Amino acid sequence: MTLSAVDRVMGLTVGDAFRRTVDRFPDNDFLAVPSSKGRGYHEAGFALTYGAASRAVDSLVERYREAGYGLGDRIALALDNRPEHVLHRLALNTLGVSCVPINPDYRAAELAYLLDHSEASLVVHLEHHRETIENANTELARAVPSWRFDSSDNAFPAAPRATSGTTVSPDTEAQLLYTSGTTGRPKGCIMSHQYELLCGSWYADPEGPFAFREGEERVYNPLPLYHVNAGVVSILGMMLIGGCQIQPDRFHPRSWWRDVVETKASVIHYLGVVAPMLLNQPGDPLERAHNVRFGWGAGIEPDLHRVFEERFGFPMVELWGMTEMCRVLRADHEPRKRGTRAMGRAVPGLDVEIRDENDAPLPDGQPGEMVVRFSAENPRLGAFSGYLKDEAATEEAWRGGWFHTGDTVLRAEDGMLHFVDRKKNIIRRSGENIAAAEVEAVLQVRDEVNQVAVLAVPDDVREEEVLACIVLTGGVEPGEALARDLFEHCNKRMAYFKPPGWIMFVEDLPKTGSQKIQKHRIFEPETDPLKTPGMIDLRALKRRG
Repeated sequence: MTLSAVDRVMGLTVGDAFRRTVDRFPDNDFLAVPSSKGRGYHEAGFALTYGAASRAVDSLVERYREAGYGLGDRIALALDNRPEHVLHRLALNTLGVSCVPINPDYRAAELAYLLDHSEASLVVHLEHHRETIENANTELARAVPSWRFDSSDNAFPAAPRATSGTTVSPDTEAQLLYTSGTTGRPKGCIMSHQYELLCGSWYADPEGPFAFREGEERVYNPLPLYHVNAGVVSILGMMLIGGCQIQPDRFHPRSWWRDVVETKASVIHYLGVVAPMLLNQPGDPLERAHNVRFGWGAGIEPDLHRVFEERFGFPMVELWGMTEMCRVLRADHEPRKRGTRAMGRAVPGLDVEIRDENDAPLPDGQPGEMVVRFSAENPRLGAFSGYLKDEAATEEAWRGGWFHTGDTVLRAEDGMLHFVDRKKNIIRRSGENIAAAEVEAVLQVRDEVNQVAVLAVPDDVREEEVLACIVLTGGVEPGEALARDLFEHCNKRMAYFKPPGWIMFVEDLPKTGSQKIQKHRIFEPETDPLKTPGMIDLRALKRRG
């Protein structure tokens, strides 16, 4: 892998890069949507070429310009995963306007914070978000103007303030993405045109068996456009090489293979939850009738990695990336270390160190926090521009010239980096560190387990204990006998202190739009999880020997 990906986009804006691809591949599909009866839009399926997309973007540019929007404005988009979201954000970026994507699951108070903090000039939304936006505006000192996507009025409301200039540069803010966070208010990550183009260029620049073919790839990405994965990395990657992004409204395990085959997808994106949910589906002839070359993603359970590849017939390549620093790591060279949490090695343009709690480098083989940078000379190239209105948090994350990821990682002697867990998901029991992800992986392979979230709960004697919240597969009856059986399954495979001391069977687990489990929302704030009805105490089973 070379740094040619950097050279390809330096000096460009998102609008510049889009026009270059339109000139080269006007008849290639740029955006596609699988068919879906009852979805409410493009139910028969949809595809838009680069040429048609360019004309739509030009029309939107003129409408936004006529309303007075330009450099210095931020416009919030509540268009969910519709392809029109991409067209609006390209039009906004062409004018130097920053796009602020809205999580459709936000409640009014959460949306009010986002609109106020971002100082949004306008909200462009779908009808089903109207009530939430109206309620959010009642909480604000300054109501934010809105325009309904399916309105009969084609004109946007007039911009509330004058623009700050006309020259859009690579350093201009392209998007403001809000992190979901686990505590406190979400932080607004400022992403420049240069940052987003570097994300896309690095993504589309692998070598070897997983190299993208210019003008040919069709990436099926079921993740939300308000997250960096679909909304920046894959869409910019496809835009730079004349590929197509296939954008369903969300992840649908039952129609997955029909959608992939129908849309002629050549690459798919996944998160860890995708693998067990697809493996739990009954056999389908379409699951081997596809044209998928490989999958990009993160978090597949090690015990399911080989099983998934052998059943469905293509490799799943593990990646690492994050909103603030999306120069991806990838385990894309053999041996890929399937059956582990291998996620790649440091490469030119992404230096990596493993640090202890005192920020001192650790030797290979010892887990610690992964810190990253572009290089010693230019550490922040290819990173976000900072957290909006929070310089202190930005500098704390960059202390010592390295970005602190919050991920606990182990580097093996061969240089391969292995994900252990998020720092906050390490359970400290009687002096032993237990990775929640390790316990989750052991439980997830059981047929009775549909989904699982492992977290720490207080313990008077041992500081913390392991709690497993489990969603069972349909038809499986919960109860203490099953809990003990699952404990013994773990106890045979893990050190005695790692199996869950508590198990609770739940109907569902709260998730983000990208299907990441939100552990901090499983229990209400200020409540004692151990007093929740249905909690099963297995601590007496945890014995040495």
